[in-house]
Amino acid sequence: MSFVLIRHASAGERAAWLGDDGLRPLDEHGREQARMLAERLVEHGITRILSSPAVRCVDTVAPLAGALGLNVEIEAALAEGALREDALRLLLQSRDGAAFCTHGDVLAELLGAEGQKGTARIAELEGERLSVLEEVQT
Repeated sequence: MSFVLIRHASAGERAAWLGDDGLRPLDEHGREQARMLAERLVEHGITRILSSPAVRCVDTVAPLAGALGLNVEIEAALAEGALREDALRLLLQSRDGAAFCTHGDVLAELLGAEGQKGTARIAELEGERLSVLEEVQT
């Protein structure tokens, strides 16, 4: 099975945000990254989009969802600090063509590296092992 794993786009500095970090939106650069990701991923056969509840994650995949006519499904298993087992279980329960937007720490748990903000990795799941097939940069 293959998936698209997306690290949320740029959302400014965490320390500069006053309030609930889950409500921190994308900054101007992040909004541009989200648009570019949508352009680059629209032809990847995505049939479902799942996201961390964090606003910066939902906003990252909103342009892609709009382009594909899909809804963004909110999943706690993709939230910052989520356990590898929970995120992996979500991937295993999903089907080919699903895209997941999450945080660097979750991607590090799944893939061994965070990746850059506003990028996507096309990955294949064999058993419980994920292999990156392609990186999509913005």
